[in-house]
Amino acid sequence: MDLAFTPEEQQFREDIRTWVLTNLPADISHKVHHALRLSKEDMQRWARILGQKGWLGHGWPKAFGGPGWNAVQKHLFEEECALAGAPRVVPFGPVMVAPVIMAFGNTEQQQRFLPGIASGEVWWSQGYSEPGSGSDLASLRCKAERRGAHYIVNGQKTWTTLGQYGDWIFCLVRTSTEGKPQTGISFLLIDMKSPGVTVRPIVLLDGEAEVNEVWFENVEVPAENLIGEENKGWTYAKHLLSHERTNIADVNRAKRELERLKRIAKAEGIYEEPRFRDEIAKLEVDVVALEMLVLRVLSAEKTGKNSLDIAGLLKIRGSELQQRYTELMMLAAGPFSLPFMAEAMDAGWQGDQVHGGLGGLGGFPGGALHCAPLASTYFNMRKTTIYGGSNEVQRNIVAQTVLG
Repeated sequence: MDLAFTPEEQQFREDIRTWVLTNLPADISHKVHHALRLSKEDMQRWARILGQKGWLGHGWPKAFGGPGWNAVQKHLFEEECALAGAPRVVPFGPVMVAPVIMAFGNTEQQQRFLPGIASGEVWWSQGYSEPGSGSDLASLRCKAERRGAHYIVNGQKTWTTLGQYGDWIFCLVRTSTEGKPQTGISFLLIDMKSPGVTVRPIVLLDGEAEVNEVWFENVEVPAENLIGEENKGWTYAKHLLSHERTNIADVNRAKRELERLKRIAKAEGIYEEPRFRDEIAKLEVDVVALEMLVLRVLSAEKTGKNSLDIAGLLKIRGSELQQRYTELMMLAAGPFSLPFMAEAMDAGWQGDQVHGGLGGLGGFPGGALHCAPLASTYFNMRKTTIYGGSNEVQRNIVAQTVLG
């Protein structure tokens, strides 16, 4: 196993770095580096830039319009984007539903849906979780009944991330109640502008509506929007979740946020405090260890070997690290991490030191600080060990598939 990058890979990294620095809008990069709110237009503007280059679907094979990069090249691309301050690609279209359409959709569906995903023009949402059906996703009850050339969909989805922006939503729906719960689930693509679809925001502590409820009341969906075979949706969902859990690990963002943590600690004057430095050091060791694990997987894929099925393990460690660095940022800022002031956030009171550290609250807004509402981020990141399959469930899966 060779974890060193080849000269060709290093040149690939340099080429990516040059392109990203040239094409990434400075205002978007500034927002990402300083934890400012990204609007839909911010996220979609970057998606369109990548789409014009053919890189929004950077993990796609050439047969479907992607660059055809290998696993190492995809990793290097993601790392350079993260370190430059590019927004994380909203994964529901290019990372999640697109591979399912490629693997299990028919030619007509591929030609119909993939171009809009690749260009960044069509925003996709995910309809999986329901009230009472999260980690136990097989218990879902949202029902799709076949009537002639259509399915009639009734039910509810919840925790739909950025669902208020969605043009389309891919849903797991129940089409049969016979046999095991997993055998009666189908994978359906639904136009969110269809009559009977209602999106209701769930307002969080920071006043944002990052997640939503989505209701379906007698929604007519053409049967041609069924992916694959009826009642085989659980198989397609597992294919999709392997992409999601690997994506959740997000080691590249962890490396960027680790540097931000150091900047905040220096701004607050506690970077040299030995006990806090110990916590930063432990976090940094774990980030490097996660990166080595990712590189081991990439090395196996590059040489054609079968890597261990460790998507769940990557999800566990990656989500825990995200929680740890947000906690340390909050601790570094102390009481100044607490406020949930929308007006201050809109005025730029987020991020790192500008004048005199984070603690000059009395001087706001006359140039004292640029401190993120870090407690808000801390609470928000409690979700990472739950979504995409809770870490408790993932540990059981790892025990069965890896340890035997």
